[in-house]
Amino acid sequence: MDRLIEIQRPELEPAAPRLPEWLRKRHTHFESVHNLKTELRRLNLHTVCESARCPNMHECFDRKAATFMILGNLCTRGCGFCSVPKSRHPGALDPSEPANVARMAAEMRLRYVVITSVNRDDLADGGSHHFSETVREVRKALPEARIEVLTPDFCGNLQAVERVLDAAPHVFNHNMETVPHLYARVRPQANYRQSLDVLRFAKSYRPEALTKSGVMVGLGETPDQIESLLRDLREAQVDVATLGQYLQPARRNLKVAEYVTPAQFDAYRDYGLSIGFKMVFSGPLVRSSYMADVVNDQAVNDQAVNDQAVNIHAASAEHCEIPNVIQTDALPAAAAPQDARGAE
Repeated sequence: MDRLIEIQRPELEPAAPRLPEWLRKRHTHFESVHNLKTELRRLNLHTVCESARCPNMHECFDRKAATFMILGNLCTRGCGFCSVPKSRHPGALDPSEPANVARMAAEMRLRYVVITSVNRDDLADGGSHHFSETVREVRKALPEARIEVLTPDFCGNLQAVERVLDAAPHVFNHNMETVPHLYARVRPQANYRQSLDVLRFAKSYRPEALTKSGVMVGLGETPDQIESLLRDLREAQVDVATLGQYLQPARRNLKVAEYVTPAQFDAYRDYGLSIGFKMVFSGPLVRSSYMADVVNDQAVNDQAVNDQAVNIHAASAEHCEIPNVIQTDALPAAAAPQDARGAE
């Protein structure tokens, strides 16, 4: 009779987390997300929070904050980092979109409104008339609110940039996204110098507006290259810089080359402040329009010093801590218009 041999199973190592500890969000708010999505769809509106699969969406939607994405939900460019749906022929613009953005912002009683858009290279003006009309509708509906625009490069058409600035946004944001040598992979249809020119023009054309730009790290760049990019932004008179970790939103997008440590984000912040930025918001989960109202307040009040709340790193990812000022993003009920539809 054959002997039975006992085979012992080896102790298995616990699977490593997909993300480092500092990038893991622990709080979800499904009811808040569902409710805000329902209201947005009612008016046929989109947010970059949803389309770009932002890791902060639950947190932001829970505090009634969102970044409106206009010119539709289809982008004419194929950036390697972005999960917004693509199309070479996105179709006609929705003429009611500007008024609907204003109506939704008023219903949310926002005191700070962020408006971004897809790229519409299929349109002669890049969508700039529609963009400026949206800003004007929001100003009409919420005259006390501050407005931040996060624009495309409009293919370098400075008349289009001028058109948006003529609508008088308080903050003009255009993202550099990455360092020059990665543009071919990350932003193949964009140009590093062209984006700098857009930012430089915005500051010269409307000096009273705060200028701002965002950068992703973890795509294969070096700290020296990021510091060089920050110097380029200062040379273009950009006031505020935001830096956050790139996270692969979908399998078709670029893979993460490196998870940058919180200590390195601190170093980027300190360097940026040392060369003259009014504000540097640098942390693993920072995104260009994340906590935009807090960033604006601190930059306007010239409080960008090393021990500021900028050190919150997209707020401790573990606890989702948010400074108290973030709770002021809604206007008092009496200040919000009852109907922002205007001539609708």
